[in-house]
Amino acid sequence: MRILGVGDYNDFGSLYLRLAAEGHDVRVHIAEPDSRDVLAGMVELTPSWEQELPWIREAGPDGLILFEDAGRGELQDRLRREGYRVVGGSAIGDRLEQDRAYGQEVLRGSGLHTLASHPFTDFDEAMAFIAHHPGRYVLKFNGSFLPSDMNYVGMREDGADVVAALTRHRRTWADDYDEDPEFILMEFVKGIETGLGAFFNGREFVGPINLDWEHKRFFAGDLGELTGEMGTVVTYRGGEKLFDATLARVAPILREAGHVGYVNLNTIINDRGIWPLEFTCRFGYPGFAILSALFEEPCATILQRIGSGSSTPLATYDGFAVGVVLTVPPFPYHHGYEELSKGMPICLPADLTAEERTHLHFGEVAMDGAQLVTAGQVGYIMVVTGRGATIADAQRAAYALAGKVAIPNVRYRNDIGDALRTAGLSELTRLGWI
Repeated sequence: MRILGVGDYNDFGSLYLRLAAEGHDVRVHIAEPDSRDVLAGMVELTPSWEQELPWIREAGPDGLILFEDAGRGELQDRLRREGYRVVGGSAIGDRLEQDRAYGQEVLRGSGLHTLASHPFTDFDEAMAFIAHHPGRYVLKFNGSFLPSDMNYVGMREDGADVVAALTRHRRTWADDYDEDPEFILMEFVKGIETGLGAFFNGREFVGPINLDWEHKRFFAGDLGELTGEMGTVVTYRGGEKLFDATLARVAPILREAGHVGYVNLNTIINDRGIWPLEFTCRFGYPGFAILSALFEEPCATILQRIGSGSSTPLATYDGFAVGVVLTVPPFPYHHGYEELSKGMPICLPADLTAEERTHLHFGEVAMDGAQLVTAGQVGYIMVVTGRGATIADAQRAAYALAGKVAIPNVRYRNDIGDALRTAGLSELTRLGWI
């Protein structure tokens, strides 16, 4: 196959390496100039994805374009109309993910119960709303251009801490961004945060359904900054009941739009029911890397089938996969990365087995001569995965492998999966969803 990857930061470097190892021709376009050193010397980079379209066209059904990020949905729809096979997202997928109020509207229209959400484009109006309606809220910004730590999960029942966060954003917004803010205040609810997802092939979801439990905060014990994700537990077993009650209901709108790619719905589950929080209508990172640890067939085979509209289920392993994100300072921020950590050596053990290598999913790395080094913009170095019949088995495999990777000042959470293993899974079982 000929595969063209298009993205901002080369988040899918590990996938491209895996596709190349499977024997396919891979070319990658990185839009962000400061990330164009990622996987330098490891994959073929192209300065213009447009100039590679004839190369893809010549491959016929063996040509595939992968889009990593949200925000290029209309472009993907156009390329599909022009006859290209494209896996990634769509215009409707972008809107479901980036316009949070619209996403909630679609969920309500599909028969799901949603939490109260209030959209705003003005910080003062949002603060006045909290003053008249005190409560615990979650602040979430629209769009994909903002860092994760812009969002805030309120801790006080009177909403004073959310007001403080809004006050700070009001003070700094004009200096940092050219466009007006768009955000929602969502009612806070306690429960087990659970995601579920599957590929959509343009007409229908393709099984099996996967379940995921993300760990978004930087430090163990769910302390610190909201990052994109510091680690996740996933499984392809047992998600059918939850899928039928939630994600399956939005299939008509995806079908009408011709969406081709991965779709995930994040939820909170408690005694009152299922509360959908937000969509991800694209490949997720590190989510896809962790899901791929359970693939029982080549990645190219799966992606080609999805891109061609096949309904053949994915061949996946039983059990669980645990993924752990390895970072270096100053992650999750980029200021000072050049001075602190960029270019640091990454040393892998000489006796690393072929199986262990498949569980190292490189992120911001590059080759400097014969030495693997840190690269990119923020120090998101790699995801290490482990697979096992139980969460505990997968944890042991992941952390044993992570311990073999030597990077100066490496940091990662050492509790990925603990809360789910000790309490969360049994609670979901009690509630009848697992």
